[in-house]
Amino acid sequence: MTIRIICLEEHVFDPALAEVSSVMFGQDAPYWFDQGTAFQDDPTPQDRPRNNPPGRAVELTRDTPDARLKAMDADGIDMQILSYTHPAQGAPAQAATVANDRLAAMVRHAPTRLGGFCTLPWLDVPAAVAEVERCRALGSVGALIAGRPSGDGFLDDPRFEPVLARLAELDMPLYVHPGPPLRQVQQPYYGGFSPEVTARLSLFGYGWHNEAGAQVVRLILAGVFDRHPKLRVISGHWGEMVPFMLQRMDDTMPPAATGLRRTISETYREQVYVTPSGMLYLPQFNFCREVLGAGRIMFAVDYPYLTMAGARRWLETLDIPDRERALIAHGNAEALLRLG
Repeated sequence: MTIRIICLEEHVFDPALAEVSSVMFGQDAPYWFDQGTAFQDDPTPQDRPRNNPPGRAVELTRDTPDARLKAMDADGIDMQILSYTHPAQGAPAQAATVANDRLAAMVRHAPTRLGGFCTLPWLDVPAAVAEVERCRALGSVGALIAGRPSGDGFLDDPRFEPVLARLAELDMPLYVHPGPPLRQVQQPYYGGFSPEVTARLSLFGYGWHNEAGAQVVRLILAGVFDRHPKLRVISGHWGEMVPFMLQRMDDTMPPAATGLRRTISETYREQVYVTPSGMLYLPQFNFCREVLGAGRIMFAVDYPYLTMAGARRWLETLDIPDRERALIAHGNAEALLRLG
């Protein structure tokens, strides 16, 4: 069947945020720059999305909207929700404002094909709350955070709750995207290998997925979802490992221990959505579908860090009812993000 496909974790470039990010990574995650120094990914196999080499991926994030649309057409992607993976946390609030204006201009170029997740200056909480409100009026369908909101604090830190509260009040979901792990754990957990392997293990090979999943679990345990029942979070890479641990967490941390009004899995199923982020691996999909249901899965390719090759074919040939396929391909995103 031919279906409309909306992808939610697709990225673009902003020069000011990229400059700030480069300085931040140089100080807090110098291993970041070791990826691609001893090994270059081969993106040419066309059976499924594959890693683009870092330099090529960054080059593609700079594409014009027309070039982006041409690439989408070539692989059968109908709509992308664009976002920045450069953390805005260390940038002046004005840099986030300029970046969000730039993103809104891209969306206006093709509003039926492109949408946008705004970026927020989390370290300046009043400015971040104001930017949520401004971006909602500007047409943003939600916000995306790349990594932790501060060098040593996770999203459950009480200082960031006003931002989460405003997102909930305005029905703007938050996409929790990975970022480099805490400095205190990076070397003990992920170091000791060649620079190339240490960088990959610390980041997209394992480490930052573990940390992004921990952010969502911490939001649950801190009672943030109980206090803000309208808050919706999107977690990529099949939920950053969390769905595979839900029963274990329910067994070991029941409401009698946590003081929460729901089990961890009940909160997760009611307020968290997952996307594959290009990890089109059937056993992972089957597990998430069984545990969370098709109504909590949306589609994403993570372009241009991954290619879009094979994404449409994978979705169209899943052995599931067409009603579920439509929810995953576009229906859930249309409802959650209020897309026409």
